[in-house]
Amino acid sequence: MNPDSQIQQQLRAIVDAARERRAEDVTVLDLNQVSSTLEYFVICTATAGLQLNAVQENIREKAQAAGLPRPSVEGPSERWLLLAFGGGIVVHIMTKDAREYYDLEGLWSDAGRLDFPEA
Repeated sequence: MNPDSQIQQQLRAIVDAARERRAEDVTVLDLNQVSSTLEYFVICTATAGLQLNAVQENIREKAQAAGLPRPSVEGPSERWLLLAFGGGIVVHIMTKDAREYYDLEGLWSDAGRLDFPEA
């Protein structure tokens, strides 16, 4: 199932914003078929501190330009920052260690993956 074009554009804006700040392994999970409350996870890896902050600031700016509401923010910590855009899209910016430890892709392994090739 493909997301509608507006959601697709918003997800693309988030993915591109993360990549602009050198986030690695940017993954988009489609949770619509496996969760009654969540729609999409965007998961990416950044180093601690300054890069985590740079990635989240760029995502917030580009997401707002793409029509998403101001996100609620969980964290920040030195390992994981979460941006929730009205429940529909949740962005996880994690260090490599945190991403391996929490293994969200494994936890949500039955979710579909959306591909956003680098432009």
